[in-house]
Amino acid sequence: MKLRAPSIPIITIDPYTSVWLPSDRLNDCDTVHWTGKDMPIRVYANIKDKEYILLGSDGKTEKAEQKSIDVSAMTTAAEFKAGNAEITLKFTAPMFLDDFKMLSRPINYLSIETNLEDVIIKVSVGEEICQDKRRQAEMVIDKFCLDGGIETISMKSEQQPVLLRFGDDVRIDWGCFYLSCEGAQSDYKRIFDRGADTMYVSLSKKLEDKKALFTFAYDDIKSIDYFHSKLPSFWNKDGAKIEDEIVSAYKNYGGIFKKSEEFSNELYSSAVLSGGDKYAQILSLAYRQVLAAHKLVVDTSGDILYISKECFSNGCAATVDVSYPSVPLFLIYNPELVKGMLRPIFKYAKSSEWPHEFAPHDVGTYPILWGQTYGGTIKDVQMPIEECGNMLIMTAAVCLAQKDYKLAEENFDLLKNWADYLVKFGADPENQLCTDDFAGHSAHNCNLSVKAIMAIEAMSLICKGLKIENSYHEKASDMAEDFKARALNPDGSLKLAFDKENSFSMKYNLVWDKVFGTDIFDKETVKNEFNSYLSKINPYGMPLDSRETYTKSDWLVWTAVLSETKEDFERFTEPLFNAYNYSKSRVPLNDWYDSVTAIQCAFQHRSVQGGLYMKILCDSEKLKV
Repeated sequence: MKLRAPSIPIITIDPYTSVWLPSDRLNDCDTVHWTGKDMPIRVYANIKDKEYILLGSDGKTEKAEQKSIDVSAMTTAAEFKAGNAEITLKFTAPMFLDDFKMLSRPINYLSIETNLEDVIIKVSVGEEICQDKRRQAEMVIDKFCLDGGIETISMKSEQQPVLLRFGDDVRIDWGCFYLSCEGAQSDYKRIFDRGADTMYVSLSKKLEDKKALFTFAYDDIKSIDYFHSKLPSFWNKDGAKIEDEIVSAYKNYGGIFKKSEEFSNELYSSAVLSGGDKYAQILSLAYRQVLAAHKLVVDTSGDILYISKECFSNGCAATVDVSYPSVPLFLIYNPELVKGMLRPIFKYAKSSEWPHEFAPHDVGTYPILWGQTYGGTIKDVQMPIEECGNMLIMTAAVCLAQKDYKLAEENFDLLKNWADYLVKFGADPENQLCTDDFAGHSAHNCNLSVKAIMAIEAMSLICKGLKIENSYHEKASDMAEDFKARALNPDGSLKLAFDKENSFSMKYNLVWDKVFGTDIFDKETVKNEFNSYLSKINPYGMPLDSRETYTKSDWLVWTAVLSETKEDFERFTEPLFNAYNYSKSRVPLNDWYDSVTAIQCAFQHRSVQGGLYMKILCDSEKLKV
């Protein structure tokens, strides 16, 4: 069975330039930003003076017949029939995790092939690509030719409020968009479209050799305001010019596309081996989404920062409990990016601006990183155990992945303070929020206690790597024994909270015990807990806990990793495949949805889908001690 993507990735560069198609056929509706706001990109084919639309919808042009659609990790490919012409579109985002220049370079491809000569392809892009709202400001259009005959048309807002707009449901209104194609003809005009005047820039190309290559590029000038230092994206940290990068993208397309296909195929094969074909399809769809929720920059010291946006939630930047579920993908393919997630938190926690003994939740609202915005610094709305635990586990994981403990050494005092905080308060958490904050405050949270215990064990692994004598392993072991005595239901399963008999919750934080191979929690208890879940699976997944029917995709997979067989893993995760396949919520993968109806509760386009890669990470055994 082939996964029907709830929303199809078209252009994926960063949290601002991220364009999706919320339908099964590319020409059933217009493309949108991941938020659902207008961001139209349209592709037309003219065959013997008859025009067809391939991507997008203008309400008047005849639709080409879509024959197939396929989404891999880096490419969305679709085949069409238009008159006598067979046309293939391939949208490719070469987001290589082992190549920071390519990962950050803000250029995506559209390659087109057809069986006929003299087909004319036109690509049109609306002004919303560089506006928060249509007609927000006048557009400045420029047309020029780059080396090699690469015709280019650019569009930008007359106003350039660089790094002044921040928040969740906002789009970029600074920088400049570029549409390029060798040997094309450029044009621009205002069209009365969808009830308003909209500026479109276009390039048209006659496919005399039956193929064409277009590029979409966005130069945001400055990407992140990092404690009052305005940082450019990694690709132009040394002053590179977008025009040169577009030319390079053209010259090297063949090799880049081949590499992207090889990576996509390797990822798919690894996922099939770990979790089956349906699992592999989910991971392929999630890949570009996860990366496009980040921005890669370099701080004034030359260290990389990998800044996430907490999409469709509150827009927070570098959120600890959003990074935490996302890191499996990066631990597999490039742990250095995990360091880039952690550095802003360490920097802020060391400053005089952070008043608490526990770890912060975030470092600002994207793209402004000046200090925590979630609840400010008010203690009652913090996540003390959650964020301390997350920081310790992520730090240990990246150190183990790289067999390098420098990051932990540089921040040892903070890590020790957080570990000691968990020793003191983690066994039986007081009334507080955890990462599942939509469920509200809760006391005596068993899964949060598991996180504290695993984080203390993570600190023991850090100390071991640094050759520092410590007693954290013994403390974690003792706490795990005490946990078992207090958390068991009469049937041998584990409670949602220590004081709630016959309750349940997914103990997804237990996964690190398996990933690290530490055996802090006895295997029989974990086995019984997972087996108890199998009777609780609804049509679209197991509920997060006994209070509601909603669930979380990342935690579903983490919990499934606790299984002892691939068959049980597939049994537990197949409902997730079905949720995305049948959901009426046509948005980039949402992670919080109802397990009975598959309808989105909230959240979409979030980086937490990197957590879906946890099975591959665990199977790799690269973090086992």
